[in-house]
Amino acid sequence: MPREWVPLAGIILNCCHQFTRHPTPAAQPAPCPPEAKQEAFSLGESSWFREFCARGKGRIIILILLPVCWMTPDYVYFENSSSNPYLIRRIEELNKTATGNVEAKVVCFYRRRDISNTLIMLADKHAKEIEEESETTIEADLTDKQKHQLKHRELFLSRQYESLPATHIRGKCSVALLNETESVLSYLDKEDTFFYSLVYDPSVKTLLADKGEIRVGPRYQADIPEMLLEGESDEREQSKLEVKVWDPNSPLTDRQIDQFLVVARAVGTFARALDCSSSVRQPSLHMSAAAASRDITLFHAMDTLYRHSYDLSSAISVLVPLGGPVLCRDEMEEWSASEASLFEEALEKYGKDFNDIRQDFLPWKSLTSIIEYYYMWKTTDRYVQQKRLKAAEAESKLKQVYIPTYSKPNPNQISASNGKPGAVNGAVGTTFQPQNPLVGRACESCYATQSHQWYSWGPPNMQCRLCATCWLYWKKYGGLKMPTQSEEEKLSPSPTTEDPRVRSHMSRQAMQGMPVRNTGSPKSAVKTRQAFFLHTTYFTKFARQVCKNTLRLRQAARRPFVPINYAAIRAE
Repeated sequence: MPREWVPLAGIILNCCHQFTRHPTPAAQPAPCPPEAKQEAFSLGESSWFREFCARGKGRIIILILLPVCWMTPDYVYFENSSSNPYLIRRIEELNKTATGNVEAKVVCFYRRRDISNTLIMLADKHAKEIEEESETTIEADLTDKQKHQLKHRELFLSRQYESLPATHIRGKCSVALLNETESVLSYLDKEDTFFYSLVYDPSVKTLLADKGEIRVGPRYQADIPEMLLEGESDEREQSKLEVKVWDPNSPLTDRQIDQFLVVARAVGTFARALDCSSSVRQPSLHMSAAAASRDITLFHAMDTLYRHSYDLSSAISVLVPLGGPVLCRDEMEEWSASEASLFEEALEKYGKDFNDIRQDFLPWKSLTSIIEYYYMWKTTDRYVQQKRLKAAEAESKLKQVYIPTYSKPNPNQISASNGKPGAVNGAVGTTFQPQNPLVGRACESCYATQSHQWYSWGPPNMQCRLCATCWLYWKKYGGLKMPTQSEEEKLSPSPTTEDPRVRSHMSRQAMQGMPVRNTGSPKSAVKTRQAFFLHTTYFTKFARQVCKNTLRLRQAARRPFVPINYAAIRAE
């Protein structure tokens, strides 16, 4: 069975046949369920259908193999270049274009090799802080190879979205938020498993922790006083702790209170009829009465009753002062139609991130006003209609897509002239001289000399190659399996750059794409620094001898931070 066939959902029809000359009824195969037959025929008509038959020992086994099914949300590998590592993305939506192709709206994840060295240092510092807080040694028991490979499993989440063709998907993977209580070996032991703990913003080049904060303490919680004993009085001043707005033991009956609320609604309706802006927004009497019956009018009426000690005559006089009836509006009435459209557009783009909504769309509104309007907007018919439309769109969108197995050869494959695995250049007993200069070199990662397939790696002038196993590791994890010599020198207590072996490997890990060959080669990949010679003019030499009394070079060298008096030198 080919390795690239993935049995996603298969039907195994196991039909036992007795290959005898006189078959008996007991030897007949069991009937296949009708639903299985129907599914098998429907799969057979599909263009994705793959069938592999194996016959042996009186039994026929039919394996129906399908390509991988991608769903939302899945973490997948995307290939945008034949030589670069895969992109790791999370599928959010699957959309069908006008041409019939399927595009995936994905969330971007970045590797360590995709961000700057400054941000990598910040990420390492954050990891050390987590290790100190948890009081557990995360990488203490790991070998250098495991530490090296663990860096390849770290990703950085971003809020950036992009659309990619679904045909560029090359496989599934798993990405999870870093669990501090779990051993890091659990990520290394599982294939195609990654973790993240920081969020990367590619526009401003920053890293932030994607971690919720438990708001515990006096800043977020009230200080609960001790329970009072029986008969003990509370010495705190209640007026400073709370504000009383209603007295349930008022002299008014419930009927009188309801009648006063009806009067308040009528006053509100009349006030909207007199107001020009309100008459434009609510042209009919029915709309004005509905607006006057909102909570803001009722709250104002009950507060007026309480402030006037539940005296109906004085409370009614306050509702209708000499200047005209009191008009109470909430945020739903204060906002114009254009502001409401801006709010819906911002909500579609940013979600419930009210700070960004205020900053980019409604800077003239306060944050309190925006939040209050949001919860009132959710009670309107417009919100219900939008919710139904979104639900209908979600039902009509693609939930999954079947991608055929990608079987095209990679352009980086190296074809040997004789098809046999070559040995390392210069090996004892080697008489074969391949035509391809890459054939015969060892793998840049595991240093293997034999592989069923080789791939060119790095710049063409470097003439490096990887074996099939290391090439797959490079494509998935974006690095080499084995740590380079420069990384080993970093782990040592006193690294030195005087060693020529260190200098020859300094640039290899920086890009993971410009390595230094580990096979014998007279050329060095690191450019030699250009030598220079300081030639002093005769005037400078003469000035040193003339101004010896004023310009004392040895004394100035011992005090480098004390400025030299150039005025005295020029005067002399």
